[in-house]
Amino acid sequence: MSKGWALTLTVSAALILNVAAALAEEVNIEIFNINSEGLGAKIGDVHAYDSDNGLVLSVKLSTLPVGPHGFHVHENGSCDPAMKDGQMAAGLAAGGHYDPDATGKHLGPSGEGHKGDLPVIYVEAEEIAIQTSFKRVKVVPRLKVSDIHGRALIIHAGGDNYSDQPNPLGGGGARIACGVVP
Repeated sequence: MSKGWALTLTVSAALILNVAAALAEEVNIEIFNINSEGLGAKIGDVHAYDSDNGLVLSVKLSTLPVGPHGFHVHENGSCDPAMKDGQMAAGLAAGGHYDPDATGKHLGPSGEGHKGDLPVIYVEAEEIAIQTSFKRVKVVPRLKVSDIHGRALIIHAGGDNYSDQPNPLGGGGARIACGVVP
């Protein structure tokens, strides 16, 4: 191969890599407290972008209660309340966990279940005492930004054990915060 061809191939490969990097998506999602009446105050943002290891979520929030919180991508792009058992409940218009393969399983961010399972958010008492907000970076290997467009990110009151036992959907309980992915 001549030097001219090698240079052309090298330049072409560099251009392809630059175009691929430019096409990597990213999005900022505003997160709000939610209750049975709808949206409350904004409590922070989640910046999402694609990486070679999957979806990266840079979570910067304030005013979450101390302890673990289930964190999920939900099917619908809504944070509105909806009726459950005859009462309005926070964030139910977001629907269930994002599960495009209809697995019906809750197995965590790296498992073969719902793709909407995200890493648990832990809030330490020291973080709340020292500062009003905290930041965490989470990687979700089976998702890309294109998977979450038009969906909702939900934060639950309780933790998540990535199992349906002893409680369904990891036991996270009530929905306390939400953001719609543009």
